[in-house]
Formats: sequence, structure tokens, C-alpha cells
Amino acid sequence: MKNKIKVVELFAGVGGFRLGLEKNNYKIIWSNQWEPSTKTQHASLVYEARFGKENHSNQNIEAVPTTNIPDHDLLVGGFPCQDYSVATTLHNSKGLIGKKGVLWWSIHRILKEKKRKPKYLFFENVDRLLKSPVKQRGRDFAVMLKSLDLLGYAVEWRVINAADYGMPQRRRRVFFIGYHKSTSAYKRILKTNNTNWLHKTGTMATVFPIKDLINTNHFKLKASLVEISNEFNIDKQLSPFLNTGLMIDGKVITAKSFPDYKGEKKVLRDVLQNGEVSKEFFIEVGNLKKWFYLKGAKKEIRTTREGYKYNYSEGRMTFPDALDNASRTIITGEGGKSPSRFKHVIKSHRGLRRLTPVELERLNMFPDNHTKLPGISDTKRAFFMGNALVVGVIKKIGKALQDQITYEDT
Repeated sequence: MKNKIKVVELFAGVGGFRLGLEKNNYKIIWSNQWEPSTKTQHASLVYEARFGKENHSNQNIEAVPTTNIPDHDLLVGGFPCQDYSVATTLHNSKGLIGKKGVLWWSIHRILKEKKRKPKYLFFENVDRLLKSPVKQRGRDFAVMLKSLDLLGYAVEWRVINAADYGMPQRRRRVFFIGYHKSTSAYKRILKTNNTNWLHKTGTMATVFPIKDLINTNHFKLKASLVEISNEFNIDKQLSPFLNTGLMIDGKVITAKSFPDYKGEKKVLRDVLQNGEVSKEFFIEVGNLKKWFYLKGAKKEIRTTREGYKYNYSEGRMTFPDALDNASRTIITGEGGKSPSRFKHVIKSHRGLRRLTPVELERLNMFPDNHTKLPGISDTKRAFFMGNALVVGVIKKIGKALQDQITYEDT
């Protein structure tokens, strides 16, 4: 393919999607990153430092007119997990509005208003999206799928744990791809056995192979977004959406799949900066007791602020973290010296220590010091990686999607 696939990147963070896609035949032509409730836009500053300020927006996407966003072939983003319920407008019972501040509806607005709609979509989110909210398991994902169906897209999804395919972090996320009805890929899905698409020939299956599908479920989404929002799966204990699935023309097929990977596997030891770590990352002897307490098993009586007593228990965590396995998931609170149950701690020849920003970048498969910038603290760099995605997953899916796209599509 000679032509570059033109991409718009929303909720860009520090550029994980861009790093993965530009390893293949993609060109980011416009990007947006804006963090609410913060004066200094640290992530956007990193993005601009690495990729340049040209065609980058640091403005609330809700306030960006669709006309300011250039036409593109692929829309990507790791948008926030929120309440995606809808409501009828007061003046028109057929009209729909999303709750203010819910950023999925900004994506929907862009897709709806674009005369030349992007032919492909590629989004990422936490896997609990498939089973939220608690009282209507799967409703939020059903709203998203139906809204995309009404805009002319088929959607394929898969929950992927990066470590299951040889990457150095146990990070589980749902990835989904949209195919507009004008594309040859959409037409191939219509002509293909849907189970075979999910298992063998689809975009996800070609780069993240799976074993046989089990517990396959078929159902059709209701025609009305309001009905889905108000009635979908009320008071059911389980979501109908499993970790693998496809929606086309409002019809859903979903199943449980298991990874089938026999290649090389990277572990925590492989990302370490042995001999390059400053003493600030090492745990002081006086703090060890607190670390052991937080990481250890507990059965104790605790008291709320109101004076109510309750039984609290939690299991023991591996301490220090095992070096011969993929790491636990990085969280946004990974940085800083204070003892924590969830921060990584490893044993080195110099003693117990926390992970460095470079090691955290490596766990997400970012280039070393990608987030290093004057005025950006190590704690903030750790926060970035807690919010980031694994670049290796994006690279593989991007390559597979590129293979699905024909020259005529662009």
C-alpha cells in the first residue's frame, strides 16, 4: 500500500497509539490531549516534545468543532470509562443526548457530523466496560455498540492480556475495531462465517491467536438507544458480553476465548536497569515494616469515621515481586517513595527498591525516557504509565488492520 492511512488520535496521553501505529503504514494527521482539572497539561507537553506541536490540540474535545478535525481514515483513542447512558431531548423524543462530560458522546458527535466518516475505528478501554454498570451488566457496551451500528459500523472486540502474548506486563484491556459499511472489510464480514472471523480470519485472530471458542452467545440489540439504556439486562448478575465478539447489523455474537501463544515471553527481569539506579528508589530500612504490613495478609477489625466496626481481610501479595514472570499491572499510583500495597518492589544486589520511570516505560514497551522532560517529576512519569497502554499490542493490531485495508479503501 503506497498511501499512508490517515489517523486522528483522541485522548492521546503521551502517545501510545501513535508509537504503535507509526511502526506500520499509518500517519497521525491530528491529535488531541486534554486533562481536566489540571492547570499544567503534563501529558500534552510530553506528546508535543516527542511528536511536535503541529496539528496537536490541547483543548477539551467537547469544545472542539468537528469542522476543526481533518477528514481521516482511522479514528483511534483510549477514552475514559464512564456512564454511557442516554436520554431523550425535551423538545424531540426521537433525539438523543449523552450526559455532559461523558467523552464517548464526543466520539459519537464527530462520527455523526463527519460527512466523510472515518472508515475504521480502533479504541481501547478497561475490560470492566463489558460488564458495567452493576445493575445493568453490559449496558454501557451495548449502548456503544448500538450507537456505532446506527452510524453504519460493524464492531469486533477482544479482551487482551499483553502478558498472554509474550509481553512483559500483565495488563488486561478491551480493544475494539469498527469497520464502516462502505469498506471491503465490512463486506467480507457479511460474507464470512462470524465464528470463523473471530477464531481464524478476523483482525484480532490473525495476530492474537486463540483456542476454540466456548459459551457462544447470539442476540440482537434493540433498535432504540433509549430502550437499551433503560432496559438492557436489568438486575442480571452476568453481562452477556464475553471477552471476544462481533456486532454487525445490530446482531451480536460473543464467546469466551483463551490465548494460544507459544512464542518467546519477556519477564520483569528483562526490563530492569541493573547498575543504573539511584539510591532514591531503594527502600529505607526504617520503612520496611510498613511495606511488609501493606503487602501481607490481614484479618483485622477496622473502624469507619462514623465509629462503625467491621471485619477487614485481604490476601498476601508476592513481596518482593517475582522477576521470572511478567509484572503486575502498573497503576497510576506507582510513583513516589511512600509505602504501598500496589507499588512494585524488586530485590536487587543492593537491596529492595521500587521500579524506575524507565523500567515502567519498558513494561508498556515505550522507548526509554519517552516521558522524561524538564518539570515532569518521576511520580508524574509513573502516573503516565499507569494510564498508558502496551505499545506492542497496538503495533500488532495496527499491522493486522492494515492488512485488512485494501488500496481502494483509502
